[in-house]
Amino acid sequence: MQLTRKKMKILFICTHNRCRSILSEAIANHQNDPRLQAASAGSQPVGQVHPLSIKYLEEAGISTEGLQSQSWDDLESFAPDVVVTVCDSAAGESCPVWFGKSIKLHWGLEDPSKVEGSDDQIKAAFLECMKQIEYRMHKILQLDLDNLSGDGLKAELVKLGAQD
Repeated sequence: MQLTRKKMKILFICTHNRCRSILSEAIANHQNDPRLQAASAGSQPVGQVHPLSIKYLEEAGISTEGLQSQSWDDLESFAPDVVVTVCDSAAGESCPVWFGKSIKLHWGLEDPSKVEGSDDQIKAAFLECMKQIEYRMHKILQLDLDNLSGDGLKAELVKLGAQD
């Protein structure tokens, strides 16, 4: 009899928790993989999800239900296995002590909400960011998550292009 491993919990962090971390949470949960549960938060949340994040997620058929800009302090009970910073400023911040046992990675995604230009250029930036997140989630879900943990899991995640 094989024991079922608990879900791997991933917490995506961005300073304001309004765009990249929100996109990452939604795309990760959209994978509908029973081995994975994702959330997102920010060190200085603005309290509102960027409207274009919602728009392009919905256009892609990805649920936006429950997405909110929230503080990482609100998610202490989430107890993430993996914490992924998706913006460079969040990667440089001092993380809460309760992240201590989590595997910490940095993805360094470009912020599509900062792109200036035509509607088409802005949309292209959002879609490119979403494509990068989808690719990374696809690679994560190809891992043997039922048998990897600790240093082994971290090594595999780093090989996928994430960095400390």
